Amino acid sequence: MASTQIGVSRPPLDLDDLPAPEEVFKVRKLGPRQIVQFVIGPSLIALGISIGSGEWLLGPQAVGKFGFVGVGWVITVSALLQTFYNVEIARYVVATGEVPVVGWGRVPPGWKFWVPVSLLVFYFAFLFGGWAAGAGQGLFALIAGRGYRPDEIEYVRLLAIGLLFVVFLITAGARKVSRALELTNWVLVGSLLLVLVVVTVAIVPFSVWSEGVRGLVTPAAPPEGITASQLGGLAGFTALASGLNWYAMNHYRDKGYGMGHRVGFISGLRGGKQELRPVGVTFVDTPANASLWRRWYRLLLIDQWAVFFVGAMLGMLLPTVLMAHLVAVSGTQPTAANVPTFSAEQLGLLYGQGMFYLMLVVGVLVLFSTQLGIFEALVRNFTDAMHAVSPKLRRRIEDDPRRFYYPFMLFVLVLIAGAMHLALPVELVQISANMSNLGALMFPFALMYLNSRLPRPARPRWWHHVVLVLNVVFFGFFFVNFVFELVTGGPLVRF
Repeated sequence: MASTQIGVSRPPLDLDDLPAPEEVFKVRKLGPRQIVQFVIGPSLIALGISIGSGEWLLGPQAVGKFGFVGVGWVITVSALLQTFYNVEIARYVVATGEVPVVGWGRVPPGWKFWVPVSLLVFYFAFLFGGWAAGAGQGLFALIAGRGYRPDEIEYVRLLAIGLLFVVFLITAGARKVSRALELTNWVLVGSLLLVLVVVTVAIVPFSVWSEGVRGLVTPAAPPEGITASQLGGLAGFTALASGLNWYAMNHYRDKGYGMGHRVGFISGLRGGKQELRPVGVTFVDTPANASLWRRWYRLLLIDQWAVFFVGAMLGMLLPTVLMAHLVAVSGTQPTAANVPTFSAEQLGLLYGQGMFYLMLVVGVLVLFSTQLGIFEALVRNFTDAMHAVSPKLRRRIEDDPRRFYYPFMLFVLVLIAGAMHLALPVELVQISANMSNLGALMFPFALMYLNSRLPRPARPRWWHHVVLVLNVVFFGFFFVNFVFELVTGGPLVRF
């Protein structure tokens, strides 16, 4: 079979034709109903992750304390830049079937540098378990009917660990892991957005809605008192994870988008052994493949802009306008300790225990969807990387990634359980968000290198590179400030 080389240090990619979307999704015709039913999916997994960190924790905390003006535009710019970045990452996955953590290994100086560095940055950002601890905090309040006391924090952590075991059971019971995550997030994200829309429309005055929307689209100086590290956390975890968004794009391969259909996927324990190629496959530059590429690219744009971007903006707007209204009515502000349950507690005081429990359920669903996606991604990316670069491991697991994936998931669970003891949930999430901004200083440049070497129909235009550079500037600034403040004890920029 003919092959072509992209980058360095990794084997050449075999050449094949792009499959038609109808072939991949097993439908006679791909209309709007089929797109919703079969094509949309990777964006839902990413959206499930995003809504629980920036949208449910950092955004409401910032708006509750400082208001919309000077904060809202950071949310909008971050969401726009990240969605565009997602499309560019997925471009490589769809064109080659290789997931990003493997693709980075083709960038000079090669996989022995990029694969360990990629995993190190990713794990350092997400292993602390702030999202897991937040889910445990919401579940504790749901069970006890109140927020936890300082001497009860260990119970919160035990509940969070229990929810990690639930993630293990969901993936273990699946035929195809990505599909199980999609279906779970259809239920979680759909339910929580529906409840939030109904509650927020019923409770929040129009003036607060107007202020929230205006804050999202009006450039303004950051409010006095907010630090660049707080803004950086908000920017980093609005939408997804700024420079580290690549960790959630593996699902385009498993969904079968483009050449991902030729490479394979990670199956669940009930799915049987499935082929997963350690090296990607790309397509021949022919008129037929160019036409098919345009179709795949349109589907990718629908998945990202119509689902992920719209969902992320709604997911941020709804909790923040609700928080702003509750702060104004109650005269109290959320803190790092109580922001996961603040809305539920205030609504309970205003509208009774029924509303308290309803919003606690929403909070648990929000944070659990984040827990589900991040925990699985920690395991998935390490498994994909090791499977691709280690022939010895492939022989030992008999080319069945599940033999590594599930034992390693239990190992990561133990690591997260220990890491959760380091700080409060929101403080852990802020550390993770600013570490995500570090990725924006590296991976957009690596992505430009890879995408410029794709088959001609799949290559980005010049202005795509310009927007990627804007990602570097915007998110990179916040990381530089984060490091400066960490080292000196004072911010690089004061507002």
